Amino acid sequence: MQLAGDTSWDGLHRPRIYYAMSATFCGVFLSVLDGTICNVALPSIARQLQVSSSDSIWVVNAFQLVIMMGLLPFASLGELKGYKQVYSRGVLVFTVGSLCCALSFNLLSLALSRVLQGIGAAMMMSVNTSIVKLIYPKRYLGRGVGLNATIVAIASVAGPSIAAGILSVASWPWLFAINIPLGIVTFLMARRFLPDNPVKVSGRRFNWPEAVFNALVFGLLIGSLEACSHDMPLSLVAVGVVALAVVGVLYVRMQKGETYPMLPLDLLRIPVFSMSVATSILSFTAQMIGMVAIPFMLATTFGYDAVGTGLIMTAWPLVIVFVAPTAGWLIGKVHPGILGGAGLLLLSAGCFSLAFVSADTSHAGLVLRLMMCGAGFGMFQSPNNHLLLSSAPTQRAGSASGMLATARLTGQTSGAALVALMFHLFGDSAPHDAMLLAGIMAICGAFCSCLRLKEELPPA
Repeated sequence: MQLAGDTSWDGLHRPRIYYAMSATFCGVFLSVLDGTICNVALPSIARQLQVSSSDSIWVVNAFQLVIMMGLLPFASLGELKGYKQVYSRGVLVFTVGSLCCALSFNLLSLALSRVLQGIGAAMMMSVNTSIVKLIYPKRYLGRGVGLNATIVAIASVAGPSIAAGILSVASWPWLFAINIPLGIVTFLMARRFLPDNPVKVSGRRFNWPEAVFNALVFGLLIGSLEACSHDMPLSLVAVGVVALAVVGVLYVRMQKGETYPMLPLDLLRIPVFSMSVATSILSFTAQMIGMVAIPFMLATTFGYDAVGTGLIMTAWPLVIVFVAPTAGWLIGKVHPGILGGAGLLLLSAGCFSLAFVSADTSHAGLVLRLMMCGAGFGMFQSPNNHLLLSSAPTQRAGSASGMLATARLTGQTSGAALVALMFHLFGDSAPHDAMLLAGIMAICGAFCSCLRLKEELPPA
């Protein structure tokens, strides 16, 4: 295998860089947003399609499951065929899937349409940060990663608020229909302004058996987590866990002999990379625990309605808008391990303060606690993503991007499953207990981040 291309590539220049980043931001915002935007509409969907509430959850699960199964294979495909090609076709598939969702007439057609949407979202997410790395000159990469992290963070938590606004004036199909014009514009911009891979590996082919095993591993992982959190029979959970262990061992053994494995074992052997992945999983687990538990806390402890909950929750993503780009600017001036550790300690402080919050706390007190969580998370995310990306070789940028997205979704899925489990174990006190767990997770993430201080950083 040989490397071919321009190894001196150093990003785009104005004005093309602005159009390229707009195409990247729009696509990743839509793909992340659609993971949560229809949660608020599930009761309406169940009622209109005449299905049970439990069955309607497949509208969410089908989307998330397909993304997890496809991230690493599409990241590998991006290294072979080009990040621009995978991304732009992902936008097209996502847009067609959105149209199919808007026209769905029963639960089966809607779930299948969400699968198509999930395939497109996986294609976009898998190469998103690799494209950011291509677009920005090396000296400004921290800023680009910071802005990208801001978009991802806002989209991750803004779904319910945006959905509430749309549902106040339209029916649930419009949650998907609004993606269509944005998807078309994003596709046209991506095709015209995104750059091709400057470095490609010749003599390498896409490995379909690896892709199948990857899908099985992550499908069984998410399935087992969902089974545990939804009080499924213990025998069924055990079968899933055993199947996951067997398939996982076979998959890892298959990957060990590969020069460019789909599961990036070569990158995970780099201490800074593996620590950044672990930090990301722990932090996104803490974040998702908060995003799921806090609305229940606001409703039960403080008596907020859906609109009030949405307004109060806006404090978390709003502060990220300011903190994440600032943290990106600090990259190169402050060690990422320190920035990440300090940010996650601040996140843990916010989580602990919410775990022990009293029922007579004022609106301002709640907003301040949520802003602490958002500021801490924003301070962590940009430096962590930058360090993870920069520690990977240029020809493995696609796999690094795929692993970054995989770590995020693994953490988010685990966080949601843990909150569901807390409700089974602790009943009405579950939201407060869940925030205590989120604080512990954030402290573990801070410790993992600080471990990177003893490791050599990649060249600037």
